[in-house]
Amino acid sequence: MPRASADTHCPYCALQCAMTLGEPDAAAPPSSRAPVSVSARDFPTNRGGLCKKGWTSAELLGSTARLRVPLVRGADGLLAEAGWDEALDLVAGRLRGIREQHGADAVGVFGGGGLTNEKAYLLGKFARLALGTSRIDYNGRYCMSSAAAAGNRAFGVDRGLPFPVEDLDGADTVLLLGSNVAATMPPFIGHLAGAQSAGGLVVVDPRRTATARLTDDGRGLHLQPAPGTDLVLLLGLIHQVIAEGLVDTDYVDRRTLGFAALRRSVASWWPERVQSVTGVPAASIRRLARRLAAGGNTFVLTGRGVEQHVDGTDTATAAINLALLLGLPGRPGSGYGTLTGQGNGQGGREHGQKCDQLPGYRKITDPAARAHVAAVWGVAPERIPGPGLPAIELLQSLGRDGGVRALLVHGSNLVVSSPNVAAVRTGIAALDLLVVCDFVLSETAALADVVLPVRQWAEEEGTMTSLEGRVLRRRRAIEPPDGTRDELWVLAELARRLDCPATFDTDPERVFEELRLASEGGLADYSGIDYAMLDRGEVAYWPYPRGSAGTPRLFADRFAHADGLARLVTVSVRPAVLEGPGPDELVLVTGRLLEHYQSGAQTRLVPELLAAEPELRASIHPATAERLGIADGAMVEIANAGGRVCCRAKLTTEVRVEAVFLPFHFGDDRAANLLTSDRVDPVSAMPEFKTNRVRVTPAADLATGSAGSPARRAEAGAPA
Repeated sequence: MPRASADTHCPYCALQCAMTLGEPDAAAPPSSRAPVSVSARDFPTNRGGLCKKGWTSAELLGSTARLRVPLVRGADGLLAEAGWDEALDLVAGRLRGIREQHGADAVGVFGGGGLTNEKAYLLGKFARLALGTSRIDYNGRYCMSSAAAAGNRAFGVDRGLPFPVEDLDGADTVLLLGSNVAATMPPFIGHLAGAQSAGGLVVVDPRRTATARLTDDGRGLHLQPAPGTDLVLLLGLIHQVIAEGLVDTDYVDRRTLGFAALRRSVASWWPERVQSVTGVPAASIRRLARRLAAGGNTFVLTGRGVEQHVDGTDTATAAINLALLLGLPGRPGSGYGTLTGQGNGQGGREHGQKCDQLPGYRKITDPAARAHVAAVWGVAPERIPGPGLPAIELLQSLGRDGGVRALLVHGSNLVVSSPNVAAVRTGIAALDLLVVCDFVLSETAALADVVLPVRQWAEEEGTMTSLEGRVLRRRRAIEPPDGTRDELWVLAELARRLDCPATFDTDPERVFEELRLASEGGLADYSGIDYAMLDRGEVAYWPYPRGSAGTPRLFADRFAHADGLARLVTVSVRPAVLEGPGPDELVLVTGRLLEHYQSGAQTRLVPELLAAEPELRASIHPATAERLGIADGAMVEIANAGGRVCCRAKLTTEVRVEAVFLPFHFGDDRAANLLTSDRVDPVSAMPEFKTNRVRVTPAADLATGSAGSPARRAEAGAPA
């Protein structure tokens, strides 16, 4: 039953829209009545608005697809119900045997950007102390890693938005690169109204998305570069800013290093050459450079569209270079930022899920950082393993000699969201043990040896950190179903069974108190934040050292490097970018739909959302479809060396003629990531999601079915 109304935040994206959960809607039919009602709450990010995912978020709480008892795969290959003691004893015993036979690093942990700060923190501690493994990473490697790497090397710190979202309200110009916020976080577009009114919303996207259409009627400019050429466009803008004398020279001289080398590196990217590569008119490049430097309140924002590439770090770096040349970061009313995607994508990467980090955004190789965290954990520093493997390398090692033999998955659906997903499925099949904590039988959970049913957002307490670095309270509104357990309890019980001497608390507030201590003195310092102040409604932006008032805006006086200066880092274009697709190829662009979220494991179980977008569809330009002999609504096969996908064609002028767009929310044989490469950015280890080459051909009409259906679960050996 629901408790008294609870003020909390949406379980989906990093905008973390505020909502209140209350008594269920008595007017709703019993068959579709959610356990709680959802009402939007006035808050700086969403201002009383929610998207359709937020409005329907409570429906999954009472879904018949909800897991309510542990599942263990038996000798017959089928998943069967088991008790908690049986399941946890089995997991602990198997983990002991694998460690004894293959070593501690034969056990891997894969986390998620949707876990609360408390769970992310304890998961990192559990991996390193209870398991003794360095093999931990998380799905934020697919989301924020390029932006994080670029921010760290330019500014010395990575916070998605180093200013409150409301600062965008006063903008005259917003340059938005590679983000379809109208679909991914709709309430955000309210913060773009000022730029629209000033005619200064500039959207860079190879698709004519709902966000791109916000520039219509004189409200801005849509630049539609060829897929994968964003870096070239940015280098052209930098060239033009320098060539026309638009650089804020006082700012650059006082606050940055590296200008001379940057100027030389962009000398050859004049507008006409950029046009020949990107397709963006030279006149538009000149016009935009002048607009950005006009002296008003200007922001440069990046999203996954320009970052999910093997040169994603360099592209994000080029955007930062442009912002620095214009003197934007740290200037009141202006700035640079990147739009974090997952609900706790910011906090999730700060406190120990990444293979190279310890809590507080500390480097795991830093002796002082290791000593500090070890003291909080009550162990010797040498007890903490060194750096592990980023996500793709970790997954590539599954089931191999010297690789990971057992994998624990928390908050991630690997066999849908990972690139080169066929190889990931092969690796998972070769494991000695797969354990998945989830609240529904996702495609990954359906393959597990043990599935542990955990609690959902409205059934737990904790904190989340939004895209603007603000720490928020998640509050319990409803009692969890019998048979489910909180992941803090699961980790503590496994640690006890593994005879770990460290303390693993199960109370979220006490875990947060430990997190505060572990983060103290780090870049992401939470030591001045506690539940009491958050419950009073106090605003808390990190870094928030003990005794301070927090930091809503970074970079006002200095950057986070020791000398206080930002770095202008030179980057260059890979030759492959200049080649383009072959004559029988299209460029595959992947992305999101308004109705679904991430791998779709949750939203495909919400009837309203599934009815709006029930199947995978490939968006193809009508001219391309005519050339290929494809009719609207016809079945097509999309294939490359990695795999093949069959789906219906959707003819639309929203995509360029050389591209095909697929959403990545569908599983099994409709997974877009069957076609994406696991090649990675050399700096961030971000996979190449956006510019894979494919062939598109007509296919025989096939029934599409519904990924996540009872039939699929039954085929995986799960209870019906």
